[in-house]
Amino acid sequence: MREGTIIKWYKHERDCVKAGEPLFQMEAEKASIDIESPDTGRLISILVHEGSTVPVGTVVAIIEPDPTCV
Repeated sequence: MREGTIIKWYKHERDCVKAGEPLFQMEAEKASIDIESPDTGRLISILVHEGSTVPVGTVVAIIEPDPTCV
């Protein structure tokens, strides 16, 4: 897989996320997969929106630590 298209975000900006929970759905050449959050915290910014195709390894969102999101 060299690139993928973000199909759907399961969370919105300012939502709390937990490490391991599905964050968004990505479609690759032959499959759709859920991408999990790498960290627990607050989703501060979505950098790549639904329908956008990006290379693997692209930063698509910013999650900041937030003690209220435990």
